Amino acid sequence: MLEALRLENVGPAPKMDMELAPRLNLITGDNGLGKSFLLDVAWWALTRTWARGLVIPALPPAEPKIQYQYTKATPGSYTYTSTFDRTPPERWSVNNGRPAIPGLVLYAHVDGGFSVWDPARNYWRADVSERPSAYLFPANEVWQGNKHCEGLIRDWGSWQREKGEAQRILENVLQVLSPSHRERIQPGELRKLTVDDPLRYPTLKMPYGAEVAVIHASAGMRRILALAYLLVWAWQEHLAASQLRGDDPAREVIFLIDEIEAHLHPEWQRRIVPAILEVMAALTGSHNSRVQLIAVTHSPLVMASAEPFFDVEKDAWFDLDFDGDPPQVHLRKRDFVRHGDVSNWLTSEAFDLKSARSLEGETAIDHARALLRKPAPTLEQARAIDEELRRAGLPDIDPFWVRWGYFMEKLGAST
Repeated sequence: MLEALRLENVGPAPKMDMELAPRLNLITGDNGLGKSFLLDVAWWALTRTWARGLVIPALPPAEPKIQYQYTKATPGSYTYTSTFDRTPPERWSVNNGRPAIPGLVLYAHVDGGFSVWDPARNYWRADVSERPSAYLFPANEVWQGNKHCEGLIRDWGSWQREKGEAQRILENVLQVLSPSHRERIQPGELRKLTVDDPLRYPTLKMPYGAEVAVIHASAGMRRILALAYLLVWAWQEHLAASQLRGDDPAREVIFLIDEIEAHLHPEWQRRIVPAILEVMAALTGSHNSRVQLIAVTHSPLVMASAEPFFDVEKDAWFDLDFDGDPPQVHLRKRDFVRHGDVSNWLTSEAFDLKSARSLEGETAIDHARALLRKPAPTLEQARAIDEELRRAGLPDIDPFWVRWGYFMEKLGAST
């Protein structure tokens, strides 16, 4: 498990420290403050490869450092502090010896691409030059395949024709990841789509009765299908490679997900985190492998979905803010408070909104509150604000109307 990241003079802040939890780690913050950057550095710390390109530190005379710590097969933790060598080719230093193995590492990118580091296939002798240091699949290769992977379309078709363990696992994973009990994701028959295309494409049984080819599924459905395929393919390939080598499967699995809610309907957003944890536990459970999830989110529904099971001994929430004097980016480990209603999460430290209303409604209420604070507001001023509130489309059930109505009555207006 990744236990800690400590960054200095690299990234959007002078310093960033993370003491990670062993099960679930959620990262929130505004755009551009470093959420995806933290996942990239976490991936590099665990695999010594860059999934999206080398991270460049601050300019001299800054002395950049990346310190990381993770558990390993033997007792104790592996800790290393990397410095940046500015001499071409620029690179971050690594331990010249073979590092400790962190486990199986998966990284789901927001654009649909995936990265996989498998200790049974990537942690190999240095003289085997054709063996990749990691598997880095852009979105199209996740579906179409490459020299290392058949891809979702071909693998799914093969698994379905074989009717073996992989297909059974895929169907179970899809069931867990389904948006609701009413809308199960179920494989349909393999179908040929055009005269000239020899492939038989997997299909999905839709709630309205039709079978739709997976390549024609919605963006949200494709996100779920790709996540399911990544988990099944990576774990099945890891088990097969471990068996060939005579090794036990990885004791630990670390899954990094950028914008875990991307393309997903609210119904899915409030299920995806517990579903992913359930799927990974089911995949690895018979091998007693521990699972750690590190996920970036912009969704209040995702945060609310963690409330029933969030455990401070196993889980953590990190929040990126831009504040201070002068303003700087700050990474903070927050106390996880159960807010209940999702709108309360919007106004929490996670998202920092003043209210859960529209911008127009928020502005109109700000003007109304300013008038309420005046020592001697006039009826003319109140009517102008009243009209602004109504133009903003404030619904009749908004609780602010009670206070406002009482104020207008005191002024002698008929609301």
